[in-house]
Amino acid sequence: MSDKKVLRVLFCMGINQNFFDAPREEQLQVWAAFSEMWNGIADLPGINVLGNMDDDQSMVGPSTGYPWTTYLLADVPDIETVNAACNLFRTTPVGDGTSKLWKYTKVEARVGRELIIQR
Repeated sequence: MSDKKVLRVLFCMGINQNFFDAPREEQLQVWAAFSEMWNGIADLPGINVLGNMDDDQSMVGPSTGYPWTTYLLADVPDIETVNAACNLFRTTPVGDGTSKLWKYTKVEARVGRELIIQR
């Protein structure tokens, strides 16, 4: 029986028009919720965050797909944990909790494996 390999996952995250239409106070609440979600991904059991990248200086406006606004690269133990990370967008409250984070942001998880080049 082979060893179960971890999944290499690129979480591609986009900010949508609702964020840009929100008043400044609401935007600040969104960023607080985004921080909670980001830390929530890192805190999931077995996740090893390898790095991140932000496109905010070279990409202006809402992200409807590629190019995304920001990316988080992580090794994840299984697909259930990938799903749990994505679910944080559905469950993380913004402000008083009337809205959840997915009103303002979206995520697409690209799941693969580490590329190892043999010499």
